[in-house]
Amino acid sequence: MTLKEAYERWKREVLEPLLSRYPERKPRFETSSGIEMPRFLLPPHEDPDYEQKLGFPGAYPFTRGIQPTMYRGRLWTMRQYAGYATAEETNRRFRYLLEQGQTGLSVAFDLPTQIGYDADHPMAAGEVGKVGVSISSLEDMERLFEGIPLAKVSTSMTINAPAGILLAMYIAVAKKQGAEIRSLRGTIQNDILKEYIARGTYIFPPAPSMRLITDIFRFCAREVPNWNTISISGYHIREAGSTAVQEVAFTLANGIAYVQAAIEAGLNVDDFAPQLSFFFNAHNHLLEEVAKFRAARRLWARIMRERFGAQKPASWQLRFHTQTAGSTLTAQQPENNVVRVTLQALAAVLGGTQSLHTNSMDEALWLPTEKSVRVALRTQQIIAYESGVADTVDPLAGSYLIEYLTDEIERRAEEYIRKIDEMGGALRAIELGYMQAEIQEAAYRAQQAVESGEQIVVGVNAFQVEEQLSLERLKVDPRIEIEQKARLQALRQRRNAQRVSELLTHLENAARGSENLMPLFIECVENDVTLGEICGVLRQVWGEYVAERF
Repeated sequence: MTLKEAYERWKREVLEPLLSRYPERKPRFETSSGIEMPRFLLPPHEDPDYEQKLGFPGAYPFTRGIQPTMYRGRLWTMRQYAGYATAEETNRRFRYLLEQGQTGLSVAFDLPTQIGYDADHPMAAGEVGKVGVSISSLEDMERLFEGIPLAKVSTSMTINAPAGILLAMYIAVAKKQGAEIRSLRGTIQNDILKEYIARGTYIFPPAPSMRLITDIFRFCAREVPNWNTISISGYHIREAGSTAVQEVAFTLANGIAYVQAAIEAGLNVDDFAPQLSFFFNAHNHLLEEVAKFRAARRLWARIMRERFGAQKPASWQLRFHTQTAGSTLTAQQPENNVVRVTLQALAAVLGGTQSLHTNSMDEALWLPTEKSVRVALRTQQIIAYESGVADTVDPLAGSYLIEYLTDEIERRAEEYIRKIDEMGGALRAIELGYMQAEIQEAAYRAQQAVESGEQIVVGVNAFQVEEQLSLERLKVDPRIEIEQKARLQALRQRRNAQRVSELLTHLENAARGSENLMPLFIECVENDVTLGEICGVLRQVWGEYVAERF
C-alpha cells in the first residue's frame, strides 16, 4: 500500500468519524498572511518506514499524537498546580484560576497529608499547609471544593502513598453534590515506585503499596471508568537530576511494573490500561524535549501491544500531563524564569501533551502569588491562541534533527529497559539502587558542568547583576495549624465513635486479607474517619518502608 493509499484509509476510518462527532475549533486555520495551515503534512516522497515509525495522528504508534486532530479539535487542559494553607484559601485560589481561564484543577497537598498524618499528629508540627493544602478529613475535602461542581471539572491530585484515601474523599464529596460517579474525570498520581527512587513521600513497603494501586485499578475500571488511576511520573525523576533518556526509560520501566502487577492480580490488560496516564517534565533543551515526548509515545505503544498483548488502541496510547521544570528556576533574576517556562511549555505543546502546568516565576523563592500564577497561566494561553503552534499536528515532524533525536532517545531508553528487565524489573532495580545511582551520577555531572562554566545558567554563573528583589511574597499564616487541630478535635467529638471503631477494625482485618480496600475507604471517610486514622491502621498491619543507603 502506498503512503497516499494509507492516508486515504486513515482519513476514512479514523479522521472522518471523529470530525462528524467533534468538529475542529475553526473551519479554517491560516497564518496572518492568509496561508492555510494544513492539518498535518506527510513526506513528499514514499517512505517505507513511515507507518511503522511515525504513522498518522491518533493511530499506532502514536508518534505524532494520540488524537487525529490534536489541538485543532481541543486545546490541552490548562491545569495550574495549586494548594496551600487551609482548604478555604486553596478553594479561593481555585476559583481565581478558573475565572482566569484555567480549564482543570490540580491539587497540591501539604507534607503531612502526603505521608498520611492528620494535622494534629506530632509529625505534622510546623508543616501544616506549608507546601500544599492540609486535608485530614472529608470535611476538609468538602471545603476544598465548595462551589465547584465536580461533575463538570477535571481534577488532578498529586498524592501517592495515600492516593486511594484521597480519591475516596473526592468520590464522597461528589456523591454529596449529587454527581454521577461514573462521569467523574481526573487523575491521582498514585505512583509509589518513583517515590522510592526520587521523591521520598512513601509510607508502606512495596508489596502492600502495589496492592493499593491494583485495588484502585480494579475499583475504577468498574466504578469510575473516566478516571485516570495513575500518573506514572517521570517528572520527579527528572527533578532529581536524571537525563531526558533516563526520564523516559525509568518512567516506562515503572509503567511496565504496574501493568505486570495488575495482570498478576487478575486484571485484564485492556480493562485498566486505558486509564493509565503519565507525567513528564519539560526541561530547557527545547528540541530534545520535543523528541522525548514523541519517543516515549512510540515506545509505550510498542510495549503495550507487543509485550502485554493489549488489543485496544486506547491501551496503546501514552497520555501525559506535563509540568515545566521547577529545578531549572533560579532565585537570581527571577523574571528570567518566565522565559525559561515559556520555552519549556512550548516544548510540551510541540511534543503533544494532553495537559500542562506552567511554573511561576517566583517558585524558587516562595509559594507563588496570584500575580505570578496569572502570568504562568497567560503563558499557556498566549502559546495556545497567539503562536499558531496549536493549528497543526506535530509541527516538527520530518525535521532531520527531530527525527534523529526521537530515534536516539527511543534506542537509548530501550537499552536501559533491557538492563532493568535483566535485573528482574523496576522494583528489583530500585531495591538494588540502580536507578537511584544512575540519577545521582547524572545530577553530579550536570552540577559539575554548571560549576565549571561549561553549562551557562543565565543570572547564576554568567550575566549576574546586583539586584534588590521587589516581588510580592505569599506567606502562610502559622495560625492555620492551630485552626486545623481545633477542627479535628471538634470532628472527633461529634462523630459516631462506635461506628468509627467498627470501621477501623474492619479495615485492619481487610488489610490482613485480600479484600479490595477502595469501597471500605469510601465508607470510612463518609463516617468521618480521618486520613491519619486510616493510614495508622495500615501502618500497624503493613509496617513502614525504610530506604536503604546505597
